[in-house]
Parts: sequence; structure tokens; C-alpha cells
Amino acid sequence: MMPPASIYKTETNEQKLHKIANELLLTERAYVNRLDLLDKVFYCKLLEEANRGSFSAEMVNKIFSNISSINVFHSKFLLPELEKRMQEWETTPRIGDILQKLAPFLKMYGEYVKGFDNAMELVKNMTERIPQFKSVVEEIQRQKVCGSLTLQHHMLEPVQRIPRYEMLLKDYLRKLPPDSPDWNDAKKSLEIISTAASHSNSAIRKMENLKKLLEIYEMLGEEEDIVNPSNELIKEGQILKLAARNTSAQERYLFLFNNMLLYCVPRFSLVGSKFTVRTRVGIDGMKIVETHNEEYPHTFQVSGKERTLELQASSEQDKEEWIKALQETIDAFHQRHETFRNAIAKDNDMHSEVSTAELGKRAPRWIRDNEVTMCMKCKESFNALTRRRHHCRACGHVVCWKCSDYKAQLEYDGGKLNKVCKDCYQIISGFTDSEEKKRKGILEIESAEVSGNSVVCSFLQYMEKSKPWQKAWCVIPKQDPLVLYMYGAPQDVRAQATIPLLGYVVDDMPRSADLPHSFKLTQSKSVHSFAADSEELKQKWLKIIFLAVTGETPDGPNKHPTTLDDHPEPKKKSEC
Repeated sequence: MMPPASIYKTETNEQKLHKIANELLLTERAYVNRLDLLDKVFYCKLLEEANRGSFSAEMVNKIFSNISSINVFHSKFLLPELEKRMQEWETTPRIGDILQKLAPFLKMYGEYVKGFDNAMELVKNMTERIPQFKSVVEEIQRQKVCGSLTLQHHMLEPVQRIPRYEMLLKDYLRKLPPDSPDWNDAKKSLEIISTAASHSNSAIRKMENLKKLLEIYEMLGEEEDIVNPSNELIKEGQILKLAARNTSAQERYLFLFNNMLLYCVPRFSLVGSKFTVRTRVGIDGMKIVETHNEEYPHTFQVSGKERTLELQASSEQDKEEWIKALQETIDAFHQRHETFRNAIAKDNDMHSEVSTAELGKRAPRWIRDNEVTMCMKCKESFNALTRRRHHCRACGHVVCWKCSDYKAQLEYDGGKLNKVCKDCYQIISGFTDSEEKKRKGILEIESAEVSGNSVVCSFLQYMEKSKPWQKAWCVIPKQDPLVLYMYGAPQDVRAQATIPLLGYVVDDMPRSADLPHSFKLTQSKSVHSFAADSEELKQKWLKIIFLAVTGETPDGPNKHPTTLDDHPEPKKKSEC
């Protein structure tokens, strides 16, 4: 017996249009619930905590941007209009007129999407650094209404909503007859929504990139500062490293970003892949050379300012893909910087800049914030937290905090002290580079500068809390005998860390039989462990440190400080 013909009956076009309109309504209801969660729960609870003085209310406002306005628009206008229309569908089967009337209001998403990158970065940083912020967020995330999803996940929903409208409206127009009274309204709505969607799609791509950066950050032990919207992962994968001395191949892992290459060593992990970064090679100045090794095929060389690596790919195709990715990244990097330089040159032609002779005497034309993406002095990319935009009051250039950490008296402002860049500071004040060193920050003092005039200096093994031991060039300078400076190498231009020794407790008992010449400095929760290569070197350090922790300085000048030459470092392994 044949089944009734009605079973095979296909949907009519009218039914398909009704289905699309109904889907729009149902997803709009769910979306308004999510907006309520963001606006009336997360936003309000965090503002309440901010008003108690736990953290800045301004930061909370930056995170949620204009989410309250977006929520009002959808809950008070768009959703009620859709609810009413679906109830009247039999007599008024159309949605284009509603969307055409309300679509222009979707421009308010521009503000939210524009600040989305910075908002995600703020959430990450505040969660890591402010316990009260983290506590409020986690308490809300445990609630059933959150569906076991994070704040960041819910913050992405407004960014994803506009492309969803675009997709439904395109489907609606495909099913809508061209002679339909709703055709023109639906088409105009799509044009407006598509413009807004292009910005949202860009933000979604950035969000996906940010998620990947977070994953890599965790794989690297949360020690590499790579989670930055300006960083973009280009390629990653296993590679073999040829040792310089014996040409043995060792397993390594590469992460290629738009501005750097991370050369990593796999480390043991019970859960997921984990790596330790051995070298960070900047794309600036990098060169790629195809090499030929009869014993080891598929090799190529990456030569950077920091290090040169001879690498072996798994196949000829893998080698070609790595060389192509690296070379394209280098070319793109140089093109961005060339565009940046040309833009500055063009801007200099278009606008009369203050001449050197007029610096400080005539007010400059300020370069607009949106005209640059990186510091016009050091070329580092700007971001919301660690490298924000500042203007030099003398030349008008946009610079980062580090390049604007100077003040000079400007004649055009009645001789008042104003924030200026380093170049203008030196011109206006007449200070030379050597004189400028006197005002450098404590970490900016060069290793060679303090090592040559120190109380004691040598390589020591160093460990902070439970982190791995690492070798550091340690110096206590004569001009600052109560501070221990730690450098990566004797010629480094910047200290990695400093320890003000006053008040520390010294424990000179060895930590273990493996480290017989070790000692420890403790103060409150700070614990710093050191190990020397010999007992003699350990005692020389302790003699100075015992004085420094009590606020005393060595009697008389030390004409022969302990140096690397007195105690040569142990022989290195053939490969790092």
C-alpha cells in the first residue's frame, strides 16, 4: 500500500518564509536573554564591586562599552516588533519593513565592536591581577543561567549577532519573490546590515586569533607575553634542529607570528603539549637561506639578530611551506614598516612640522591617534594596557609611555614643564646621551656599565620560588651597593630584574647535595635562591650581601671585583 501523497508534500515558499521569520524571532528572544545577562548581571555586579573601591569603575565601563544601549534597543524595540508581527503573520507576512526601519540603529554596534579587542584584554588582565574582580566573575559563571560558559564567551555574542541577521536575511531574500511588496525593504535592510556585519566578522577573526594566542600562552607555561591583539599566529609545527658541533638532529617546535619566531623545546606533560621557549627571534632583520646537507636533507637556515638556526623539515614539501611562510611574513613586516615610514613622510610634507630651532617655541600640530598604530620613535605596536598612546608636546608625534617619559620647559606654554619625547628632550635641554644615562630607570643601566665598576659580579645560578634554575649575570655596583642587578649576559643593555637587598634574611645553608655552594634570600613572601660555582665565590658574595641587608656598604673601594674571569663558567653542553 502506497503512503498518502501528503507525506511527500514539500514546503511552499510562503511556509519557508514563515520559518525564517520565526527563526529570527526565536533567536532574538534567546539573544535578549544573553544581553540581560551581560548588562543586568555581569555589568551591574562588577560596577557594584567597583563602587566599593575594589577596582576602577572606568575599567568596567570600558569592558562593557555601550552594552546597556544595545540591550535597550533589542528588548524594548526590535523584539516587541518581531513578536507583534509574528502574531499578525496571516495578514502581514513580511519582516523587511521592520528591519529596514530599525536596521540603522545597528550602527551602535560599531562602538562595541571597535572596543572589543581592548575589552577582552582588560578582562584577562583584571582577572589575573585583581582577586575581587575574578571572584565576582567566577561566582556569576557558576550560575545556571551562564550555561557553564565564561564571561568572554558571552561578550562575543553581540559581535556574532549581526552576521546572524545577515545570514537569515540573505536566506529570506532568496525565497522572496522579486515582485513581493517586502522585496525593496528587505534588500535595503540587507545593505545596512552587511556593512555592520563586515566589522563584526573582523572582530570574530580577531577573537579566534586571541583564543589561539591564549592556548599557546598556556602551552608555554604562561611565561611568554604573547597575548596581544597585534600578534597574529602564522604557522606552527614540529621541526628538527641541527646541532652546530656534531650535526645531530634534535626535536624542536616553532611558533611563527607576524612579528617574531618562537624556537621551543618540548617538555614532558601529562596533559596536552607543553613547550619551553629557548629563543625569541624577531622578524625585523631576519633572513631565510635554503641550505644543502648531504646527510640531512630538507634543511634551511633562519638567521636573525638574536640567533641563527639551522633547521631540518620532515619533507621537501614541509621545508618549502616553512620557507614560504617565513619569507611572506618577513615581506609583510617590511611592507607594514615601509607604509608606516611613508605615511610619516607624507604627513611631514602635508603639514608644516616644527623645525629643530623652533622646538618648544611654537606649538606643534598633533598627529591624530588613529593615524598611527605604533610608536613613532621605537616602532612598537600600541595596545590598550601596556603601550598606550601619548603625544610629545614639542613635536606632536604619537609615542609610547617609554618614549615619552621626559619633561622639558616649553616657551610656547609659558615655560611650564611638559611631556616630551626623548629626541625633543635632548634638543631642548641640551643633554647628551651620556648625561641622559643618569636619569635612566633602574633596569635601564647597562651590564657592562655596572660590571666594570662593581663591588662584586659573576655568573650565578638563580631560582625564584619554584621556577626552574637559570644562569644570570649578577652585579652589585659600587654606586648602588644595596641593590643586586641580574642580567641575562655580561653585555646586556637592560637588567632582567633587581633585588633591593635591605631587610632580606640570608640563609647560607646549601639547598641540596647537588648545589653545595647555594644560599637563599627571603623577605615576606619573596624567596630568591642562588648557587655559585665554588665555595670561594659563594663566600665573596655572602660577605657583600650580609652588609647590604643591614644597610651597610663595603669599606673602601674594591679595585678587583669578582668577575667572570676569576671564576669561569662551567663548560656548556654541545646544544642548548
